[in-house]
Amino acid sequence: MIRRYRILADRIRHELTLLGEVVQQCVDAMERVEQNPPDRDFYVAAAALHLHDFYSGLERLFEMIASEIDETVPRGGSWRRELLTQMTILLTDVRPAVLTRETAQCLDEYLRFRHVVRNVYALHLDAERVGTLAAGLRSTYERVREELEEFGRFLGRLGQADEEEV
Repeated sequence: MIRRYRILADRIRHELTLLGEVVQQCVDAMERVEQNPPDRDFYVAAAALHLHDFYSGLERLFEMIASEIDETVPRGGSWRRELLTQMTILLTDVRPAVLTRETAQCLDEYLRFRHVVRNVYALHLDAERVGTLAAGLRSTYERVREELEEFGRFLGRLGQADEEEV
């Protein structure tokens, strides 16, 4: 048990570092939209891909938490939205909520946009929507990072409690 919690806490820290890099690359791409108008579509597409990667990375973490801690991962057509909702729920005697409802509401925008990126040609992306999501990305990331780091500390306490019982 102890090892499972430590591995998950380490994976969360690692993914958060990678997500921080994704956020910076997205911000950089949107800055280049302004600096290089002839290449606007190229940089908007790059930013959209980073927005997709941001949510996909978080979703991988949520799946790990659901699988390792909750021992249940949603299935079916709306599993992604259900997984996000699951992260906001306190599971008595299992774990605290991973995310606040407010944070999940912010992330829902990125979840919906992830679907757009996967199903629309890059040349049909709405540059204004990409810009709006990119503009809020850093603050959304910071909010998620704080909540996931707190969850990582919870995992550390669980691992320590298990260790003391042995």
